[in-house]
Amino acid sequence: MTAAIGAISAIAPIGAAGSVSAAAPAAAAGASSGASFAAELGRGLDAVQGAQTNADSLAVQAATGTLTDPAQYTIAATQATLMTQMATTLENKAVTAFNTIMGMQA
Repeated sequence: MTAAIGAISAIAPIGAAGSVSAAAPAAAAGASSGASFAAELGRGLDAVQGAQTNADSLAVQAATGTLTDPAQYTIAATQATLMTQMATTLENKAVTAFNTIMGMQA
């Protein structure tokens, strides 16, 4: 049921992760950056929806008694909650930024 301590693999050193390249300047991104941002935002919202669906499915399994490991539901529910909170925070920041920009134009 549980793995022996000796079976746990070592953590790779941070240097093995590779180097981080410099970000491209915003001016070089051009008009495609808006479409790219929209696509990434859509993928993020799809991921939130998927996490919520997974948590809902595991909740039904827990309620019917077919879930063998209750920790799976706890992890999935926490993950869905955190992802929803992150999406809400992002939305609030975007609305605040929009309102700030609109206030500058007045």
